[in-house]
Amino acid sequence: MARLYTIMTVILMAAGVHAQELEYALELGAMGGPSFYMGDANTNGFYKNVTMAGGLMGRYNINPRMALKFDVGYGSVKGNASKGKNKFPDKKGQKWNFNNSLVDVGCQYELNFWGYGTGTGFKGSKRLAPYIQFGLGFTYGNKELTMNIPVGFGIKYKIRPRWNVGIDWSMRFSLSDKLDGIEDPYKIESGFLKNKDSYSWTMVYISYDLCPKYRKCVND
Repeated sequence: MARLYTIMTVILMAAGVHAQELEYALELGAMGGPSFYMGDANTNGFYKNVTMAGGLMGRYNINPRMALKFDVGYGSVKGNASKGKNKFPDKKGQKWNFNNSLVDVGCQYELNFWGYGTGTGFKGSKRLAPYIQFGLGFTYGNKELTMNIPVGFGIKYKIRPRWNVGIDWSMRFSLSDKLDGIEDPYKIESGFLKNKDSYSWTMVYISYDLCPKYRKCVND
């Protein structure tokens, strides 16, 4: 009888361990999708003169509700100011028809609306989780290095215990008016974000979890 009790206890403990949700500290993945620019040549047209962008991303998962996302991407800003309604006073030295490549490196803080995970543990995590994000980054484009402030939202889904897919939208407000090659055409004094160039990325990504928490970091 004592032996049967011991066997049942071991089975129940094993089942409890199996039911716990294993969390991972890191994610690595790739991303890609459409991009558009807003500035002097496009003041309010969403998804106008769309180009493609892509890159690599990684996450440090603080807990099921919070994460730090790091990304490096390559894209461009494209437009044609001569086709717009605005009439610029001085065209000398300005590039009215442009397609300038850029490199973006940044970090965003993500806050999930609820816990994100496989949904098998006692914490009540969900496989599908929307999130909001904001952060800080750097942009190099048109021979100009500047800071940018990314703000956006997204949604992620865990298709397997270690595989994630998602879609991520962000507007990246740069602190420069030179990314499009049209610098202050109206000679208006600029503020912190006033009269600056910005660009938006809509990224579809896939990532893989690394480094299980609470045990040695191995890739098994």
